[in-house]
Parts: sequence; structure tokens; C-alpha cells
Amino acid sequence: MNDRMKRFFLIALLALIPLVTISAQFRSGASYDDLYDSETVAAIKSHVRHISAASLEGRKAGSEGEREAAAYVTEILKSYGVDVLSPADGEIFGVRTEDGDTLTSRNVIGFVQGYDRKLRDSYIVVGARLDNLGTMTMTVDGRPVERIYYGANGNASGLAMMLELARMVQTNAIMFRRSLLFVAFGASNETFAGSWYFLNRSFSDSDKIDAMVNLDALGTGYNGFYAYTASNEDMNTIIRNLTGELQPVRPEIMAAEIYPSDHRAFYAKEIPSVTFTTGRYPEHNTDRDTQSIIDFEMMEKELEYIYNYLLALANVGSKPLFRPDGSLSKNSPYDDVVAYYDCDQRPMFLNSTDPRQFLEKWVYQYLKYPESAILEGIQGRVIVEFIIGTDGKVSDVRVTRGVSPELDAEAVKVVSASPKWRPGRLKGNKVRTSMTIPVEFRLERKGGKASFGIKKY
Repeated sequence: MNDRMKRFFLIALLALIPLVTISAQFRSGASYDDLYDSETVAAIKSHVRHISAASLEGRKAGSEGEREAAAYVTEILKSYGVDVLSPADGEIFGVRTEDGDTLTSRNVIGFVQGYDRKLRDSYIVVGARLDNLGTMTMTVDGRPVERIYYGANGNASGLAMMLELARMVQTNAIMFRRSLLFVAFGASNETFAGSWYFLNRSFSDSDKIDAMVNLDALGTGYNGFYAYTASNEDMNTIIRNLTGELQPVRPEIMAAEIYPSDHRAFYAKEIPSVTFTTGRYPEHNTDRDTQSIIDFEMMEKELEYIYNYLLALANVGSKPLFRPDGSLSKNSPYDDVVAYYDCDQRPMFLNSTDPRQFLEKWVYQYLKYPESAILEGIQGRVIVEFIIGTDGKVSDVRVTRGVSPELDAEAVKVVSASPKWRPGRLKGNKVRTSMTIPVEFRLERKGGKASFGIKKY
């Protein structure tokens, strides 16, 4: 090859270099390390990138970002050959907020039919939270700065796992006796509204749901892999049986609930449930919850285990029991309680029926930000539910969605110490009333020094 030809090829090669660089820039965060990923890891990464992308702005319940996330889940389910029972943007429902407004959220429902003629009309639900916290404007050095709560681990990881499980089940549908429903629950941060709506308004055959598998925060497998079953013996038996088989990873059964999540709505219906999670992590409910903290290779191992669990669960001969003796539940504290918004005359705190009065005049007056939470940068919204008795006393205070043990405990302590209310009434009679409030814990940075502030309504 003469010198002229060599110069020509050198110039052509140099001209291609910018094109290669430009192509790499538009790989949605992909890097050259991705070249060594398995097809499953590559798919999981793609799902997490799309769902936790900055353009979705934290996919807060009722937002455009949540709608886009629902559309993405729908598109992927369809591409995997899964029957989608909801519209393209999800099945829409309304959620009444504490200030009396209504936000619009959505569930996405996929369906894979089982093969057994006797059991295919019974269902296993595989669910994952769709929404996250959205965005928040914070004060940094005296200037407002918008922070996005990307929610890569909470809960783009669970949604990614659900999508890949749907693909595997659809591919091997001939092996599953029961039918499976794959549900992305909207407005989960709003007191698990999506799962409640699915069970009580949307799915007409909820009495035929034999069990539920919940997927929440599955991306930090380096911290461990856990299964919470509320000590249900039938669900634990499947885990123990799988332990005797060759598995890529095994979960530790937890007696205590790690995260309040959508499994609670199924417990309320006495449907046996298990939540798979990799546990608490310091980036939870912060803007640091990005894909950089995700262990994708461990997620692939968890995926294989959960698939094997689903296969065993869907093929058991007898329906898993919620109670060992099959008996009906005893009365709970909420059996004779009327919801706050269903009262003819709502409960009053300091002569006001507005829940913000209770937050401003009592909760935020006496709430103390735990020092340990300040040091660790923990913040977020604790959802607290309680009962106002016919005597006006507050009782049965519980956290329905928590942030951390310290913040949860502080919120419960202050609400439990509430003065008496004027009780609610229905048809002229005093009634026990259930009420749910959001207790906001927020941190700010001013002048480079850590401080804290609690958002008032």
C-alpha cells in the first residue's frame, strides 16, 4: 500500500472516531462494561434505566412521570407476549388526598393463563410498586434546588424483576397450573391505594386469588436477600423445600416486616403473601437512590430463585391457608370503623375538620427530628393511620408506610399523645373513625451546615 493510500485510510479512520463517541453517548447510560452482561442482566439494566430516568421526575403518584412508567411497563409486557388487561396508560383510578383533592393514578395488569383446567381459574398475583416520591425543592446555600427522587432500587428494581418474571412465566406457561397476574401498583405511596383498588374495585375475582408475591427494593443484594411472610407456614414451607434444591441464592426468612408495602392490602383480605426484598439501605427515600447502587448480577440470581418459588407456589395442589386451621379471622380493631371521608360529620380537632389543623397545631408543634436520622440524612413521609373513638380519644396508631425506625417511632409517639377530638358521626350517631395523615420529615442545608426543617401544611 503506497503512502497516499495509507493517508486516505488514516483520515477515514479518524473521521469515524467522533461517530463512535456520539453513538456511545446515546446508549441511555450504558457503558462498555455492559458488553459483558448476560441477556437477562442487560434487560434488567434497561428496565431500571427507563423507570428511574430523570425525565420521569421521580414518578410521583398522579404525575406524568408515573403515567410514562405505566406506559413503559405496558409496552414491555406486550413485547413479552403477556396479555395486558389494562389500557395503554394503565387502569385509572382516583385517590382522595388528605386535603380533599383527588389525584389520578393507575395500575398496569398483565395476565398469563395456567394450563390446569381445575386450577387455571385460581390466581397468583405478582406485584410491584409503580410510583415513587417525585421531586422536591430544597434550600442549599440559600438557593432553591430541585432534587429528583429517582427510586432506582425503590422500586424500579422490583418492577424490573416483575417484568422479567412475566417474560419467563410466559415462555414456560405450560409449566404453571394456576394463572398469574402481574400488577404494577400505582399510588402505593398514597396508603397503598393501587393494591386496595385492585382488590376491592378492579379485579372481580379477588376471592380466587390464592397467594401474592410482592417485589420491593431488590437491587442491593450485597446487603442480603430476605423473605417476609408474616410467619405464614404454607409460604414458609415452599421456601424450606427450595432450600433443599440447588439455588443460586437463598432468602433469609424474616419475622419482622422490613418495608410496609402492597402486601398489606392482601393481608387485609387474608390472602397469603410473601415480600421479597434485599432490605433497608441508606439511600432509601433520598436523591441518591440511583442505578449506581444496584447490584445487577445479584438481581439475576434473585430472579432465578423467585421464578422457582413462583413455579412451586403456582403448582401446589391445595390452596395456601392464611391460618393454619383455616378459620376466619377474629375481629380486628378496624372492623366497626368508618372512614374519615365517609362520615356525615367528620371528626374535629380544635373545631376544625381539616386534617391540616391537627398537623399544624399538634403534630408539627411537638415533633422532634431524631438526631441519628439527621446525621444519616434520612428524610421522607411517614404515613400514619389511627382511630378516633366515640369518646374522642386516639388509639390503634400504626405506620402504614414508613421511612426508618427512628422517624416512624417519632411520628407514632406524637400522634398517640394527641388530645381528644370531637368524634365523627354517621346518621346522627357517634362512630369510631379511621384517619390517615402524612407526617413530613425534611432536611435542608444552609451555609454548608446541616439543619432540619419539618414541612408544614
